[in-house]
Amino acid sequence: MLRAIYKFLFWILGWKVTGWQPDLKKYIMIVAPHTSNWDFPLGVAARGILKLDIKFLGKKELFKFPFGGYFRWMGGYPVDRSKSTSLVDFVSDAFEKNEHLLLAIAPEGTRSHVPKWKTGFYYMALKAGVPIVMTGFDYRNKEVNLQPPFYPTGSIDKDLKVLHDYYDTIEGKHPEKATRMMG
Repeated sequence: MLRAIYKFLFWILGWKVTGWQPDLKKYIMIVAPHTSNWDFPLGVAARGILKLDIKFLGKKELFKFPFGGYFRWMGGYPVDRSKSTSLVDFVSDAFEKNEHLLLAIAPEGTRSHVPKWKTGFYYMALKAGVPIVMTGFDYRNKEVNLQPPFYPTGSIDKDLKVLHDYYDTIEGKHPEKATRMMG
């Protein structure tokens, strides 16, 4: 039922889901550019259209009353950004313990402009041995675009160039906030 509603909303608004159709049991989906509060409902709708159970990491403040229950129900895991914790190890362990895990992460870590991406997603994928699925929220073309799985090689500079080359073609809702290349 919800899938039909999401598809109808995308049709009304002129949006579409394009690109690779997910068929893997485990991967980290990086979603960028993350420049607007509208990115979350857009992602929820795309996830419903694709019929995927995608979990996500979010700042712990989102998980407080009154919306905390909703974000947990939607598959969210709170992250305390003020503490230096081993999130890479936590996520890697989660991939090891689960037969099926799809995890969405915004590499900017915020909707505000940042000089460079956080690289935790990269090290999570590398340590867990799972691919990265690049997903662009392209407001110019009204597309949620998924790229085929990218397997990190361990050469972070080369790999991030591949990722950034793709994201340089994607325009977020607020392009002036988008992070274009590593700082």
